Amino acid sequence: MPEPLPSPEVVVVGGGIAGLGVAWELAARGRRVVVLERDRLGRGTSWAAAGMLAPSAELGFEELDLYALGRESLARWRAFARRLEAASGAEVGYREEGTLVVADDRDSLHALRRLFRFQEEHGAPVEWLSGEEAVDLEPLLSPRLPGAVFSPEDHQVDHRAVVAALAVAARRAGAELREGTAVVHIGPDVEAPTVRLGDGTEVVARVVVLAAGAWSPSIGGLDPAPPVRGVKGQALALRLDPERGLDLGHVVRGPDAYLVPKADGRLIVGATSEEGVTDRRVTAGGVYRLLEGAVEIVPGVEEMELVETWAAHRPASRDHAPLLGRSPHPGVVYATGHYRHGVLLAPVTAEEVAAEVDRLLDGAAETAPVLAPFSPLRFPD
Repeated sequence: MPEPLPSPEVVVVGGGIAGLGVAWELAARGRRVVVLERDRLGRGTSWAAAGMLAPSAELGFEELDLYALGRESLARWRAFARRLEAASGAEVGYREEGTLVVADDRDSLHALRRLFRFQEEHGAPVEWLSGEEAVDLEPLLSPRLPGAVFSPEDHQVDHRAVVAALAVAARRAGAELREGTAVVHIGPDVEAPTVRLGDGTEVVARVVVLAAGAWSPSIGGLDPAPPVRGVKGQALALRLDPERGLDLGHVVRGPDAYLVPKADGRLIVGATSEEGVTDRRVTAGGVYRLLEGAVEIVPGVEEMELVETWAAHRPASRDHAPLLGRSPHPGVVYATGHYRHGVLLAPVTAEEVAAEVDRLLDGAAETAPVLAPFSPLRFPD
């Protein structure tokens, strides 16, 4: 029989990178925190990510608020990583080589030039490269590529190392972390919100932080439910082989695949985007499309060993921006809906949502300006 849960100030529902980050920050501030994870800590979408920290490379034409948030979070990542490494005693693989976005034909070159002009207009630190210049920078690229954009300030991190380190750091700071503990109902209340577990146990807190990713809307008691849906993504990992010249020094993004080299010798290739698909099967078609897109930009991929495949569901809100801050439900704060950007936004989510919880516990009404565009209250129903 599991030990009874302590009496917490804050219950965090969800033990991925968002929930663990918020829990670590709150526990480090002296708050009594319990994290409840339905499965294993960090083994959902956070485990299935690629670890890209690339707000400039991923800048969308209608996502300027999200770009600003991403740039803010990226600016915090180096210090966040160092602080996390010190708190956990483990390295998190923060790397600063930059990101290459490449075109592989005339149509994608036209689209890339349009994106480059948009990036420049909005102050993104990017450089245009010819195909030859791109190959000089990254020799494993196809010599047929007509052009590329280099984002030197778009970095990466080992996302799996980050979630493992966050769990250690949160525990060392005093947070209670429970795996295999499904929350089936949240009871909003301005002073004493509750969570009910699958076995009927109820836990009373002062604030509940919902950080359950794609599973957030499946938890009962919140009406309206969080406007989050799961978007399936399949990905795979290959084995780099430097002795045979099969090594990659930068993150490379092409029209149909991205490639992310890791310090442990893996090369992550991702990711499909499948709306309305609820299963987590890895399909032959998904793997084929990823490898086809990867080979177009890095032909050496064909010679690499396939070592792992996986699928997960990204938590996407209606506008693909996260839900951060006070929800429509008294005593409930959201840290969900990060879609493709959960790893990039980890520092700003952890620090700003923890600060928002502090303000709520202290009876303060104001919200930090950085969170305002991502308020869960922006959706009327």
